[in-house]
Amino acid sequence: MNVLLISLGCDKNLVDSEVMLGALSEKGYRFTDDESKADAVIVNTCCFIGDAKEESINTILEIAELRKSGQIKALIVAGCLAQRYREEIQKEIPEVDAVIGTTAVFAVVKALTEVLEGNPKNYLEDANSNFRVSGKRVVTTGGYYAYLKIAEGCNKHCTYCIIPKIRGSYRSTPMDELVKEAGELAGQGVRELILVAQETTLYGVDLYGKKCLPELLTRLCEIRELEWIRILYCYPEEVTEDLIAVIKKEEKICHYLDIPVQSGSDTVLRRMGRKTDSAQIRALVRHLREEIPDICLRTTLISGFPGETEEEHEQTLDFVDEMEFDRLGVFAYSEEEDTPAAEMSGQILEEVKERRRDEIMELQQEIAFESAQAMVGRTVKAMIEGKVADENAYVARTYKDAPSVDGYLFINSKRELMSGDFVNVKITGSNEYDLIGEMEDER
Repeated sequence: MNVLLISLGCDKNLVDSEVMLGALSEKGYRFTDDESKADAVIVNTCCFIGDAKEESINTILEIAELRKSGQIKALIVAGCLAQRYREEIQKEIPEVDAVIGTTAVFAVVKALTEVLEGNPKNYLEDANSNFRVSGKRVVTTGGYYAYLKIAEGCNKHCTYCIIPKIRGSYRSTPMDELVKEAGELAGQGVRELILVAQETTLYGVDLYGKKCLPELLTRLCEIRELEWIRILYCYPEEVTEDLIAVIKKEEKICHYLDIPVQSGSDTVLRRMGRKTDSAQIRALVRHLREEIPDICLRTTLISGFPGETEEEHEQTLDFVDEMEFDRLGVFAYSEEEDTPAAEMSGQILEEVKERRRDEIMELQQEIAFESAQAMVGRTVKAMIEGKVADENAYVARTYKDAPSVDGYLFINSKRELMSGDFVNVKITGSNEYDLIGEMEDER
């Protein structure tokens, strides 16, 4: 039987999808990416913001037509949307045979079997439940890089965010299990390991009574096959001197931190329920750059948060201009039901949110283009992502570039290179966000 699994949303959701694929593969199911050849479809959904929710619903509706026509025998909806809106999904889209919640990933084989046997059941547990899946995980990122989800849930309760209600409170995965999983991934050919969670910096506090990300990183660096280890989703107030020290010490850890700050206005930050103010963020950024001069800093912002004035928006623009983050993304505020922010007065018109988002991105574009130009003349280590069709050129990433969200490095070379190879490249030019270079030994 051929199964099509559609994974939507973030990289943390992708890990759940890979776990489901692994469980299905061990039971003999085959996979396809062609819906016309699928016997069953699983949609792993996201509902973090409005656009993600809309994409998930539209995808389910599209596959529901195949279920209605009899082209496929089973339609299962998993993930965040399933956890949050089970009753609505099955009432409004009766073609959905079963739903699987965020902590019931392990139940995918059982759920599919029961649907095919004509006895469908839903699998939803409390969002705070733990799931542990031993066995195969099917990596879908090409095989040379993979995500390692080190924790589930979040305790921060930012006023705009629904994640704690969908994913539960913060629960770290035991360190030995993570090291074992990372070793297995490395044994399968993974060379870059990307640590993810709703917040990576708090890893271990629930299990070990202290922040253990530095210790985890040290142990992961002992895995011989790994070349790069990248850290995403670090809350600024949780970045410690121990973490900075291990990044400086361990050569395998990329000098790259993703630190979501959300706004440059203190009044907006307070309404968001954030734990830092702009002065603390400025001090952290300065400190990181002093300790690790070549560090690449990525952040995200929200434009048009309820009550945000033009003055507060200007404060964020000034903050972005001053900080000169290497990488930056902006989301227009999305009003999510059951969050405190959705009940706040002063909701901003959509066109105003989008205009403010565009103004921030236009400013960041100038900063990013100048940062790319400043790389010209440097020699950097890069990982090959693939070959440009019909050209003697390859697509690669530097330590400054996380997959899917950052830029690329285009390398001219007559050598035969493979995805996952690491090479030394002299940067010879830039094109907006991307870099151009030549192999160091071919110059």
